[in-house]
Amino acid sequence: METDPLLERVRAACLALPEVVERMSHGTPCWFVRGKKTFVMFADHTHGDPHVAIWAAAPPGAAAQLIDDEPARFFRPPYVGGRGWLGLRLDLDGEDALDDDELRGIVVEAYRHVAPKRLSALL
Repeated sequence: METDPLLERVRAACLALPEVVERMSHGTPCWFVRGKKTFVMFADHTHGDPHVAIWAAAPPGAAAQLIDDEPARFFRPPYVGGRGWLGLRLDLDGEDALDDDELRGIVVEAYRHVAPKRLSALL
């Protein structure tokens, strides 16, 4: 898969949420709630990562569980993994490929994890 269509899928999922802003941070597109709190980063071979992926905020314990259950798809991203963030490979094909509903679900959970309650309630 090419990177640009993957980025567009992530962008569409993130920008569909209330008060989300996209800007570059650490050399990669990132999405912020109200321009302040990052909830998703697009990782195109970022910081030595061999994959095209997203790094997403996750509720406590969720990342560890997903990584244990599906290590081919999910991983602990550098820098933010220690804070419970989840890495999700976007460059897989076949039955491991991420569908749009699953991508939206992970993006929404990341948003809910960092957004103020008033914004989360809008979902």
